[in-house]
Amino acid sequence: MSLPARITAVVNAGTVLSGDLAGPVATDADTVVWEGTTITEIGRRAQLADRLSGADRVIDANGATVAPGLVDSHCHVVMGDYTPRQRTVGFLESYTHGGITRVVSAGEIHAPGRPHDAKAVKALALATRACFDNFHPNGMQVHAGTVILEPGLTAEDFAEMAEGGVRLAKFGFGDYADPRDGVTEVRLAQEHGIKVMCHTGGASVPGSLPIDTAALLVLRPDVYGHVNGGPTALDVAGARKLVAETDGALQLVQAGNLRSAIEILEAATQAGVLDRVVVGSDTPTGTGVMPLGVIKTLAELCALAHVAPEVAWCFATGNNTRVFGLPGGTLRVGAPADLVVMDAPWGSAAGSAVGALAVGDIPGIAAVVIAGRVRVLKSRNSPAASRQVTLDPPIEGFEE
Repeated sequence: MSLPARITAVVNAGTVLSGDLAGPVATDADTVVWEGTTITEIGRRAQLADRLSGADRVIDANGATVAPGLVDSHCHVVMGDYTPRQRTVGFLESYTHGGITRVVSAGEIHAPGRPHDAKAVKALALATRACFDNFHPNGMQVHAGTVILEPGLTAEDFAEMAEGGVRLAKFGFGDYADPRDGVTEVRLAQEHGIKVMCHTGGASVPGSLPIDTAALLVLRPDVYGHVNGGPTALDVAGARKLVAETDGALQLVQAGNLRSAIEILEAATQAGVLDRVVVGSDTPTGTGVMPLGVIKTLAELCALAHVAPEVAWCFATGNNTRVFGLPGGTLRVGAPADLVVMDAPWGSAAGSAVGALAVGDIPGIAAVVIAGRVRVLKSRNSPAASRQVTLDPPIEGFEE
């Protein structure tokens, strides 16, 4: 006989961000309640008093901001919580201390001795997807098993992968003499319900190809990966052409070119297509392991491209999950209980997390909840939050 799901709530939020561009701030709300792993109510504490009286644990935000957990839409996982590129163990667990509750694999391209034959890349995608379905570093959901497109993959191969749960593909690291030669595999993947992210810009590592605007207009992927460069960006005219003449997602990353990111965001704003903007870190790579990579990108975009923080937060939450077809990313009834409590960093001129992002400060993370469970208190990676949370009852082993 299963036990009833625990009821948990976060109360006294100064601001609640929704992660949804249609309404990025949850108005008339200071409380979020979840049962087990699912959000059940969002509203005012006074209106939810009866529900809160039966809660197993209450998290008091003490006026801080509550927001959906960040989604890193470009993370270079391989197998387990280890990156061969940086020879670092535990980097995914560390990313949860940066407010990241989900990551999307950009293809397990850093696997030592990565194969190129169709049979092996198919096997690698199926195996990594299955492994990460059973492995959650500090509770994080890792959407892995992103097949690297190679010549010779057939419709039957894509059908088998789709049946095995592979939903993502990466183009730009296969054995193609010309990137445009990959259009057959890109279309086959898309026809089988597999979303394709394409390398964009100059070559990043040995084994990758520069992919320019002309090739991208032929390939037409679902996501223009690191469209601001990973790390080398397209020319301004080419990037603007992708904004104006395609409908694919425009992925901005920390490991790219910041000037290009600002120019692309300005073009997307002018075109009214902010729903196409998504954010990732594009780490670990030569840029390194960056637990604060996603939130740092948001702070830069807010301060330098003058994007409202509540809108920018959607780029790394609801926009990501919608574009990649994933659960979560928004604070709404029925959504997974993945959320972050954050505030202005101690000593900031700003008075809130939203204000901190607006001036380019990285907010202090006071708590991270993943799948309904508190996983982080007092992030070891972000600055200290001006307002910390309190728990009733406390969690043994956690310092408040």
